[in-house]
Amino acid sequence: MDLFSNDIDWRQKLTPILEKYKQKEHPLKYQNLYQLVIMVVLSAQDSDENINKITIPLFNTYPNFESLSKATISNIIPYITAVKFYEKKAEWILNIAKIIKKEENIPLTMKGLTNINGIGRKSANVIMREANVSPEGIMADLHVIRVASRIGITTSTKDGIKIEKEMMLVLPKEI
Repeated sequence: MDLFSNDIDWRQKLTPILEKYKQKEHPLKYQNLYQLVIMVVLSAQDSDENINKITIPLFNTYPNFESLSKATISNIIPYITAVKFYEKKAEWILNIAKIIKKEENIPLTMKGLTNINGIGRKSANVIMREANVSPEGIMADLHVIRVASRIGITTSTKDGIKIEKEMMLVLPKEI
């Protein structure tokens, strides 16, 4: 089977999955875009369940970018020690708060978001989608990476960016 041939109607093949999951809410329980941005950064290589739990006290203390931007790394770390790579993520979220300053300043473009340390393509696409802005790619998370090659959408098996690019070549943009 030629992976990149036009013989495969991926829209038809993926319709049952898309129909089943299209109304699912994002698993991160956020109240606003500020919380979403911080939670998405913290969730890299961690579980959404853990992030939902640990961010409650963080957001009670730092309810917006402005308050978070006034914190120090040592202020933030006690709230996020249960997160993988918490020291680096503390630097990232503090830097993000200082750059963005207010929720209305969140750049809702791929370039604007990925220019910020701690936000890669997958995170940017999640933020954009949840903000009702059309993503500029495919959110190639661990699950997509595992499944894409198994069902024949891509030949790559580990590199999320390569998998995203291969999938963008064969999948219709509107699905």
